[in-house]
Amino acid sequence: MQATPMFIFYVTDPAASARFYADALGAPVVYEASDFAILPLGQGARLGLWRTENVQPRAGLAPGGAELDIALADGEALMAAEARLAAQGVTILQPLTTLGFGQAVTVADPDGHRLRLYVPAMP
Repeated sequence: MQATPMFIFYVTDPAASARFYADALGAPVVYEASDFAILPLGQGARLGLWRTENVQPRAGLAPGGAELDIALADGEALMAAEARLAAQGVTILQPLTTLGFGQAVTVADPDGHRLRLYVPAMP
C-alpha cells in the first residue's frame, strides 16, 4: 500500500488550480508541469491537479465533480479563511454555516470543485 495517498482532481489549467489551492490552503506547490501539479495536504497526503485532456486512460468525470474537505483549528481560523478567500474574489458557495458536523465554509476552485473548510463540532 502506498504510504503517501494522493487525491487527483481533473482540471482545465493545473497552474491556475495550483495557485488557487496554494493560496486557499497556504500550501506550497511542490511539483508543477504543464499538465500536472502537486501540493501537500499534511500527514503525507497530497493533492494532484491533472489537466483533463491529458488523463490516461481517459476519464469520464468532468472537472468540478469532486470535493476536498479540510479541517481547521478553530472558528477564528475559519472566519479568517472565509474573509481572505472572499477578498480574493473566490466564489463562495456556502458562507460560514453551522451543520451537523460543525461549522463550515464552502468555496469553488477554478473548475468548480468544492473546497469545504470546516471546524468539527465538539463530541
